[in-house]
Amino acid sequence: MSITLTTWSLEQTSASDLRPAAPPAGDDVRIARAEVPSPEFARFLYTAVGGDISWNDRLHLSYKEWQEIVERPGAEIWVAYEKGTPAGYVELDPQDDGVVEIIYFGLIPAFRGRRIGGHLLTEGVRRAWDLAERWPDREPTRRVWLHTCSLDGPHAMDNYLRRGFRLFDTTVEETEEATTPGPWPGAHG
Repeated sequence: MSITLTTWSLEQTSASDLRPAAPPAGDDVRIARAEVPSPEFARFLYTAVGGDISWNDRLHLSYKEWQEIVERPGAEIWVAYEKGTPAGYVELDPQDDGVVEIIYFGLIPAFRGRRIGGHLLTEGVRRAWDLAERWPDREPTRRVWLHTCSLDGPHAMDNYLRRGFRLFDTTVEETEEATTPGPWPGAHG
């Protein structure tokens, strides 16, 4: 079945553009970088977060392709944990000329609506802006950007705008509706 898909591209052009969200109450949520490149962990996060919102562009990738993604110099995955359990993640994709794309961001469905998303996005954006501090061969970040679409969660766009991102492009296309298998077949059946 054909659907209309709208994709919005947003950016920040200065670290001062970031408008931080308050951390969730209590000390049960922490955010840490996955410092050991792990294709298995990256794929777990991707399917757990995106399984119900049509993330399927990486499902066909081989182990070697996942490995190439997570081992790229400057590529980083930052994970939110609630009481030791992965709750969501931000994946940073280093690009040329001081540009960093937030290539993936989201929460596992059970953790949505608990004030974790704004905090995780805040920390992910901070880490995008200071990426060159951890990767000395990179030039300092001068632009952080991302895209979201009409298939993403209902609060995604609002979260990006609240964090200080500005819209710079919108595209609309007709595409085939994808099956959303969830993190494993039958998970949302």
